[in-house]
Amino acid sequence: MNPARTLALFSLLSFTGAASASSLVVTTDTLVDALAATVDATSDATSSLVDNKVVQAARDDAASFVASHGDIRGARLEAALRHIRQRAPQLIADDRQLALAILAR
Repeated sequence: MNPARTLALFSLLSFTGAASASSLVVTTDTLVDALAATVDATSDATSSLVDNKVVQAARDDAASFVASHGDIRGARLEAALRHIRQRAPQLIADDRQLALAILAR
């Protein structure tokens, strides 16, 4: 293979690798930004609820829940989730989002 073709092939391969890497970075940044926006919105929506004593008492349980990816569900967290859903039935958030909102306060 002549040097010009080798250089052209090498250049083409390096550009495709860079494009894949930048695509991964953009995708990751987009997902992280979307999650942050969801947590912020949930936190804002529940900010008045989070000041409640039942919800404040659930902070440790919420931390365990988030850290264990939902495997550990303490009684205080369950009570706080019920309390939040009763006070704000229009709120559309899953348990993890509400636990993150509790921790964000």
